[in-house]
Amino acid sequence: WVKGIRGFDYYTVFSLWDTYRAEHPLLTIIERDRTVDFIETMLRQYEQGGMLPVWELSANETGTMIGYHSVPVIVDAWVKGIRGFDPELALEAMKHSADQDGLGLKYYRKYGFIPADFEGASVSRTLEYAYDDWCIAEFARMTGKKDDYERFIRRAQGYRHIFDPSTGFMRPRMNGGWLSPFDPAEVNFHYTEATAWQYSFYVPQDVHGLIAMMGGREAFAARLDELFTVSSETSGIDQPDVSGLIGQYAHGNEPSHHMAYLYNYAAKPWKTQERVREILDTMYGDTPDGLCGNEDCGQMSAWYVFSALGFYPVCPGSDVYVIGSPLFDRAEIRLENGKTFRITADGLSGENAYIRGARLNGKD
Repeated sequence: WVKGIRGFDYYTVFSLWDTYRAEHPLLTIIERDRTVDFIETMLRQYEQGGMLPVWELSANETGTMIGYHSVPVIVDAWVKGIRGFDPELALEAMKHSADQDGLGLKYYRKYGFIPADFEGASVSRTLEYAYDDWCIAEFARMTGKKDDYERFIRRAQGYRHIFDPSTGFMRPRMNGGWLSPFDPAEVNFHYTEATAWQYSFYVPQDVHGLIAMMGGREAFAARLDELFTVSSETSGIDQPDVSGLIGQYAHGNEPSHHMAYLYNYAAKPWKTQERVREILDTMYGDTPDGLCGNEDCGQMSAWYVFSALGFYPVCPGSDVYVIGSPLFDRAEIRLENGKTFRITADGLSGENAYIRGARLNGKD
């Protein structure tokens, strides 16, 4: 027992920059009890080590990768009805992560974005901090902390400061202007293991806001089409993590993992269904080289599991799943409460990946 809280199993190896996207959301469905233990572990690490884990290995913080992605894991569990941990302590710990000065956070709070001449990976950090802050705002809203909600929902708008309307990309800002020259296919130190193509669609907390900035649904869908069809050539740093390329979509690394599902927001769900099936069919196999990138502690496989079931959590921390294209005509998830969630796809075939309609418990 710890401070009057129930006993729990202490876990390690939280590859959070990777796993918050799909693996932890999958575990909120199939391992709800263990999810409480994961969060209890994170909160103990905050109490005893002074910080929520960022990328924790063998009970030690490595300081690897960016963001503070314990936050979406905690918030996603809460919004999915998982309790058993102290929400006051959780909010305290999340705010503590957000209010540090290092890793560009001082500038992010001051300017609403990170200038590229002040901190590396400035574009990626700004975008991921904005998403994490949206998660904190949602947790504050759900737990009745109005002041915290208002502070962090404002911070979550930071992504707007680094969108360059002249190019349509999330672009580094430096010396009061945009970094120039600019090549959206360049791998450089302004993005984390990625190009501008792969980070310019990273606003999971406000896809509709991103669509508006890009000129509306048709323009957004056209830019997504371009993402998947433009040349796969990159310039700049030789970065092996940028792999599994379809155009500039890089399935071998995590920043791209939600992108095929974004067509839904532009009212073109059949394009999501087509691309998801293409990725399922071409980027995975049962051979030694069966993954197109680093498994990253389960994230690559979790994407496959969700997508094979036919839905995906584009924005962990929300209660929305985005429909894709199921791979099986029948699948079942046996839940810890004794119930079964069953998915059936009538008329499914290798050629027929498109959905005419969907019902949940008999309702459209």
